[in-house]
Amino acid sequence: MELEEAPSPVDQEVRAYIYSLVSALGGTGANEDGRYVLGDDALACLKDLKKWLKLYDEKANRLDVARCLAEANLVEGDLLEILAAWPEDATEDRVKSKIALACLELLVPLTWPIEKSDTQMTVNHHRHIPYIQLAQTSYKRSILESQSRSILRTAVRIGLPSIAISMSERPPRDEGIIKLILYLFRNIAIISSPGENKESPTSRSATIEAFHHQDVLALILTICSNMGEDFNSQDVIILELLFHLIKGVNVEKLFMDKAQLETSGTKELGALLEKEKNMHRSYAKHAPSRHNRFGTMIWVKRDDPGKFSTVSGQDGLMSGQHTFSKMDQSKRWNKPKQRIRDVEKANDRFDIPVSLTANATTHLRAFVEEFLDSGFNPLFNHVRRAIEREADRVLEVHTPQFFFLISWFLGAERVRRRKKQEAPKENKNSKIAETFEADSFSLIASVLTQETFVLLNRFMQDRLDMKVWRDLNAGIRSFTEVLLIVQDMAESSLEEDQEIAENIQNRIFYEETTHDRIVAILRGYKDQSFGYLDACTELSHVFLRMLERYSRENVDLQVRSKRRQRKKKKAAAVQRGDADANDDDAASEMEDVAEAERVSRERKFDFKRFAAKFTTQTCIDTFVKLAKFYNDLNTEQLKRAHRFFYRVAFKQEISVMLFRVDYFVLFNRMIKGPDPLDRTSPVYGEWEELVRQLIKRMVKKMKERPELAVEMLFSKIPSTVFYLENGYEKQSMNSRPRAPAALEVRGAMTRDEQIGVAVAVLHEQKLDAVDWVTKVLQSAASERQSWEAESAARRAENVSSTEGSEQDPRAPSIVVHPDTEERRIAMFKDAKLRLLMTLAGFERLGVDDEPNTTWVISSSITARQLHETHEVVQKYRDNPVMEYGDEDPVQAEEMLRRKPTSKPQRAEYDDESDGDGIVSDGDNDFLFPAGGPTNTGPRTAAAALEQLKKKRRKRRASAVSDDEVAGGLDEETREQRRKAREAADLEKRKKIMSAEFVYDSEDDVEADKLFFEREEARRTGQAKKVMEVLRAGLVDRKKKKRSDGEDGEEVNKGSRKKKKPRVERKIVEEDDVQMADGSSSPSRIQELELDSQTEEDTPLSTPLEDPFEKKIPGEVSVDARSPGEDGRGSKVLALASSGEVHADEDDEDDAPVVLPSRRPQRAAMVVESESE
Repeated sequence: MELEEAPSPVDQEVRAYIYSLVSALGGTGANEDGRYVLGDDALACLKDLKKWLKLYDEKANRLDVARCLAEANLVEGDLLEILAAWPEDATEDRVKSKIALACLELLVPLTWPIEKSDTQMTVNHHRHIPYIQLAQTSYKRSILESQSRSILRTAVRIGLPSIAISMSERPPRDEGIIKLILYLFRNIAIISSPGENKESPTSRSATIEAFHHQDVLALILTICSNMGEDFNSQDVIILELLFHLIKGVNVEKLFMDKAQLETSGTKELGALLEKEKNMHRSYAKHAPSRHNRFGTMIWVKRDDPGKFSTVSGQDGLMSGQHTFSKMDQSKRWNKPKQRIRDVEKANDRFDIPVSLTANATTHLRAFVEEFLDSGFNPLFNHVRRAIEREADRVLEVHTPQFFFLISWFLGAERVRRRKKQEAPKENKNSKIAETFEADSFSLIASVLTQETFVLLNRFMQDRLDMKVWRDLNAGIRSFTEVLLIVQDMAESSLEEDQEIAENIQNRIFYEETTHDRIVAILRGYKDQSFGYLDACTELSHVFLRMLERYSRENVDLQVRSKRRQRKKKKAAAVQRGDADANDDDAASEMEDVAEAERVSRERKFDFKRFAAKFTTQTCIDTFVKLAKFYNDLNTEQLKRAHRFFYRVAFKQEISVMLFRVDYFVLFNRMIKGPDPLDRTSPVYGEWEELVRQLIKRMVKKMKERPELAVEMLFSKIPSTVFYLENGYEKQSMNSRPRAPAALEVRGAMTRDEQIGVAVAVLHEQKLDAVDWVTKVLQSAASERQSWEAESAARRAENVSSTEGSEQDPRAPSIVVHPDTEERRIAMFKDAKLRLLMTLAGFERLGVDDEPNTTWVISSSITARQLHETHEVVQKYRDNPVMEYGDEDPVQAEEMLRRKPTSKPQRAEYDDESDGDGIVSDGDNDFLFPAGGPTNTGPRTAAAALEQLKKKRRKRRASAVSDDEVAGGLDEETREQRRKAREAADLEKRKKIMSAEFVYDSEDDVEADKLFFEREEARRTGQAKKVMEVLRAGLVDRKKKKRSDGEDGEEVNKGSRKKKKPRVERKIVEEDDVQMADGSSSPSRIQELELDSQTEEDTPLSTPLEDPFEKKIPGEVSVDARSPGEDGRGSKVLALASSGEVHADEDDEDDAPVVLPSRRPQRAAMVVESESE
C-alpha cells in the first residue's frame, strides 16, 4: 500500500516561479573559491522577487511567497552574501550600490514582524506564520553573528549618501532609503525567540553589542540630535527602535559597574537560597514520616447529615486545625473563563524584565547617557508635536511607546544623578562624574512643559475611559516619573530649579480632575497584570505623599473644580443675506437643544477631604491584592503597602475599614506564617507593629460595638463605617427643592399675545401640558357659569325681602388639580408651564418654594373671562406662532426672559460709601436714621395725598394769625424765636427712646425676673382670649348686621353713612395692643391701622387684588373711629374680647389650605383709627 503524500502548503506554480528566480540570482561556484557569484540578471531577479512579495502576499493577504523564500534560504544564502561582498572602497560603483539597495528592500519585508489578531487570521496565516517566525529568528541570528561581514554597517553605508543631503534639498527617494535602513534596524530589534536568555545569539544583549560594534547606535544618536533640523519623518521609527531596545531593562542595574553587578547578583542569589531554606523548614514541620508508605485516609463528618469529606495523608492526623486546612487546600473552584477581547501583543509588552550581559550593559549605559545629553529634547519635542497634530505617520501604538520612553529615560536621569551624588562618597563612578553636569535639569526640559502635561492627562483619561490597560500603564509610569523628577528639582540647591518645581507642582495640583483621575485609576483595578497593579499603587503613593507635603507648605492652595450645568444654545442673529446661503447651518444653530457643559470654579483645597477618597473599599482591596504577593515584593513595594494601611488606620482614623476577616488572615500569615515574611527584611518590624496595633484596635472596638463581629465578614459602606465609629446613624439633611425663576414675555404685548408666546414655547415638546390647561379652563368655565346662574336665581328670590341691600356673595375659588404625578411635579419645576398658568388666571397660594402649593382660579374671574381665555389658548394651540417680527424674526422662546425681582429701594443719598462727601448734621444724625424705626410716614399714595391736604389747610388757617403777630416784630426778635423753636424741637427728639440706641445699664436680676413673669402672664391671658374668639364659631351675616345696626350711630352729621366696621384678626404681639395698665396704646394702634373699605366700591378681598397678602379664611376686620371720638372703638374691642364678633357666613368652608408666609405669632384685635 502506497502512502499518499501530504498536500503542499504552497501552490506548486508559485513555488516554481520563486525557485527559478532564486536560482537565477546567483550562487557559490567551485571555480571562484567558494565566493558568491552574481547572476547575469541579478538586479532584475531582485526586483521580480520584490514584485512577487508586494503583489501576491500583500495584495492577496497571503504568505506563500515569504514561505517559499524561507524554504529556498534566500536571506542567508544570497542576500547576506551579496551585502557582505560589497567592499567599502566600492561605494561609488552605481551597479553594486543598486544591487545592495535591492537586497535591503527585500530584507525589510522578510524581517517585518507578523502580528495579527484572531479576527484577521486565515487558514493560510495559521499554516505559514509559525514557519516564517522561526525563519525570521534565523535571519536575525545570521545578521548578528556575521561580525566579520558587518551586514548592519553595510546597511548604514547604503544610507550615508542620503543622510549627507540637507533636509531642504533631500528628494523623496533619499527619504525612503533612510526609512528603509531604520526599519531594518527596528525589525532586528523586535525579532526574538521564545525562551531565550542573555547568552543566546538572538538575545537583547547580542543585539545591543552588534548595534554598538557596527555603528548603529552612533547613527541613532546622530539622527536624534538633529531631529527637526535635518530629519523630520523618521521620528516615529526611531521611537519604535528605542522602545524595543530598552523595554524591560532595569534602570538601577544599568548604572552599576561590574563590582556592583556582582554584589547585586550575589545578594539576589543569597536571598533566593534563604527563601528556599525557609520553605524547606516550613515543610519539615509537617513532613510525612517514613510510615507514610502505608497511607492514611480520614473521613470528616460534616454538619449536613449523611455527608462526609475525605482527607488523605498522615499529616491530617496532626491536629484538627491542620486537617481542616488541608481539606480547604484540596478545594478547587472552576472559575468560568471569560473571553479576552484584545490580547496584548507580545512585542508591545514592556513590563517583562530582561537581563543583560556586562558588555551590553556598558554599551547601553554609554548610549543612554549620550542620548540624554544630546538627543532627548529634540526627539521627544518633535514626536510630541507630531502626536498633537495627529500626523499620518503616527500610529496608535506610538503614543503609549512615547510615554513609556519618557518614564524610562526620566528614571534613568534620576538614577544617574543619584549615582553622581554618591560617587564622591564612594570614590567611584569617576567617569560619570566627569561627563555629567550637576543640577542640570535642562537636558530633560522638553517633557516638563505644559503641553506635555496636557497631552499626558488627555491620554490617560482617554485610555481610562476605553479601559485600554496596557496604554494606561504607560501613562501611569510616565506621570509617576514626572512627579519624582519634580520632587528632585524641589530638593535641588539651585533656586531656579526650586522655582520651576514650584510652578510645575502648582499646575499639576491645581486641576481637581487630576486628583479624581488618580483615585479612579486606583479604584479601577480588578484583574489586570501585576505590572499595572504595581504602577497604579506607586502612582497613588507618590501623588499622595507629594500633595500632602505641598498642601502643608501652601496652606492657601486653590484647586479648580469642574461642575456640570445645563445650558441652552442661543441662536445667533442671522442676517438675511447669509440665511439663504447657510440654511442648513442656520437651522441647526436655531435648534434649542439643552446640552451639558463643564464650568470651572476655584475652591480651597482640603487634603484630608481628598485623602478620604482613598479610604474606600475598592482602594483598600487594590493594596490588599498587592500585599498578597508579599514574598515576591521588594522593599519599596512592601513599604508602599505598609504606608497606605497606616494612613487609613491612623492618619485618617478609619481603622474600621481594615477590620475584615480575610484581611487579618493575610496579615497573620505575613507575620506568623505559614510561609511568613522574611524576618531579615528591613520592613518586617514595621509590618509586625502595624498588625499588632490593628488587632489591638479591633478588640477594643468590638467591645464597644458588638455588631462588628458580624460586619467583619463583609465589605463596609460609608453608613456602616460611620455607625461603627460613632455609635449612631448618620443624620442626612434633605435639601428643600427650589422653584424655578419666574418668566415673563418681552416687549409690550397684549395678554392674548403673551398667551400665544407661552403656548408656542410648550407646543413642540410639552403639548400635553397645553391640552391639560385647556381642559382645566373649560371645566372651570362651566363650573363658574353654573354658580353664577344659581347666584342670580337666589338673588331674584330674595330681592323682595332684602330690597337689594345685601351684597352678592363671593364665588368660591376653584382648586386646580393635576391629572398625573408628572404634572404635579411640572407645576412646581416647569417655569414655562407656570407662565402659561399665570397668564391664564391661575394663582398660586403660599410660598413659592413649597412643592405642594395649591393653585386656584380666583373668585373674581367670571365665567365669561374663563371662556375667552380658553378660546385664546385653544386658538394658539391649533395655530401656534413660532416666530415674531417681520424684518428679523426671532423664535418664540427668545421672547421669554427672567422676571426681575424687586429690590429694596435706598435713600437718594445712600451711595454705599464710607462717609465721603456726607455732611454731618450734628446731633440730628443719630436721632432718626433714614428708614429707621421712627419712619411712620404715609404707606400709600392716597394716605400721603390726604396728609398733604391736611397740612395745607392748617397752614392756610394759621397764616393770617402768624402774619398779624409777626408784623410788629423786628428781625432780631424773629431770629431769636426761630432758634428757640429749633432748640425746643431738638430737646424733644432727644427724649425719645429709640430701641436702636438703648443699651442695658442695670444688672438687677430680680427686676428682670419679675418683668418677664408679668409678660408671660399677659401673653397667656391674651392667648386664652384669642382661643375663645376662635371657638365662638360663625354667625349669620344678617344677624350680625341687624345687631350692629341697633347699636350704630352716625359719626359725622350731614355726611353719608358708613358701613358697619369690620374686625380683622391681625398677627401681632399682645403688647402692641394693650399697655401695662390695661389701656389701649394709641401709638401702636396707629402704626397697625388698616385701610377702611366703603360700602359702595369695596369688593371682597380676593387673591387677585393683593398677591402679596393672603387673607386667612374666617378672619374679620374692624373699620371704626378712634376711641377718642365716640367711644365705638373700645366697644368693638370689648366685643372682640368676648367673642361676639364673627366672620361672614359666606366664607368658604372647604377653602384650600394656605401655607403661611410669615412666622406664627399671637393674634389680637386692632381698631382702625381715622384720627390722623
